[in-house]
Amino acid sequence: MMTMQARADAHATTRPAAAQAGRTPPTDLRRERWRALALALAVAAATSGCQSKSGASDVLDPSAIAAPAGQAGSAAPQQASSATPGNPAPAAQGAGTATSATSSGPTSALAAKANLTLGTGPTKVTMLLPLSAPGSTGENGRKMYDGARLAMADLGDKLLTLTIQDTRGDSGYAKDLAVKAITSGTAKVVVGPSELAAAQHLAKLSGSKRPPVLALADNFAGGPGVYSVRLSEADSAAAGAAAIAGKGARKFVLMVPAGADSSAVESRVANALSIYGATLAVTLPYSPTDGGAKVVSDMGSLVEAPDAVVVACGDGSPAAVLAALKAKGIPGKTVTLIGTDRWLERPVDPLYEGAYIATLDQSETGPIADRFKATYNYQPDVNVAYAYDMVALSAGIASSAGPDGFNKQVLENATGFRGSTGLFRFRSDGSSQRSMPFFKVEKGQLKLVEKQTAGF
Repeated sequence: MMTMQARADAHATTRPAAAQAGRTPPTDLRRERWRALALALAVAAATSGCQSKSGASDVLDPSAIAAPAGQAGSAAPQQASSATPGNPAPAAQGAGTATSATSSGPTSALAAKANLTLGTGPTKVTMLLPLSAPGSTGENGRKMYDGARLAMADLGDKLLTLTIQDTRGDSGYAKDLAVKAITSGTAKVVVGPSELAAAQHLAKLSGSKRPPVLALADNFAGGPGVYSVRLSEADSAAAGAAAIAGKGARKFVLMVPAGADSSAVESRVANALSIYGATLAVTLPYSPTDGGAKVVSDMGSLVEAPDAVVVACGDGSPAAVLAALKAKGIPGKTVTLIGTDRWLERPVDPLYEGAYIATLDQSETGPIADRFKATYNYQPDVNVAYAYDMVALSAGIASSAGPDGFNKQVLENATGFRGSTGLFRFRSDGSSQRSMPFFKVEKGQLKLVEKQTAGF
């Protein structure tokens, strides 16, 4: 097998050749650019700069994988099994609406069910999505389906055979499908499920020979071999703390709901701060029933003049703690308040005013946005981006390392991968780390402060 360094060097040599547009036929140029994207997603860069302040973004700049100018509609939504990058195939006869997106939203559940196998490649991938679930769950599942289709048309058609199974949004059924997928001996990687209980069940299973799982569930902590794809509160808190530490803050306090997730948030924030020479002075677990007053009082007695306070909230609202902090003048001229993405699961409260939050922009899908809109006639969101990135990552690994390349060494490389959601990497405990935009809450709105920040 080609070494990681050699593959990185090979990837580097393709760019100058592709750039010679005057000598390269347009179709070959498009194919070369998308091949470069696949390799960029799959192969760690030659340096391991992710532990430095600037190495990660310098090495893997998401803007570097933007589509070629004028190619916004090159990847058509037609049947993926006969399309190649830059040469989309016509829809199969008789397919009707089954292979077409709706005019103003994601593919219908009926259409999705009519085309559940995409691609003809040797690497088998199973994807579990809630295609027919009611409400927003099903809508998000069908958005992810469209994201997967675009990734197959762009990158995966000749590399992957992608089998998509409908979980119906039922956690029990999703669990059964997932267990079958990882024990069948066929799938090299499983993308999904999006049901939290099903993902948590998979994380508890033992077995070293099972294929890796790229779980799409919200607020999933991950487990060995079962990787959490979506942004977690720990990652958001770490990135926010790192951004403020990068501006000179040195003494931090973390307030986190007492429970199983508190240690994960604490360790991630502490590690992020250490990169910048800052310290986590104290972690204060709190109970939702104490009204916030006790934890803020404890901070006053334990820490003198902190520079910043990070408030995680878990499943609950941060309002009580924020009210107690506000009574103490926080945020203020000397103390910065840092929130997390989970604050934003509820309407923005006036108590959020002045706080900084690192989170993914729900409407920002980077280099795939224009092509997706042109292809599927609606604006992509982060659900589309997550699905696109996981299928593109699978295609990249299949391209650079073959069907047997889905192992810990590749998936957990320290440098990570870049995709439409930015830079991300997987850790050995199954959690993920991401770069993301950094915002400040002003007048009830998120105002962009930095385009990218990361807690690693």
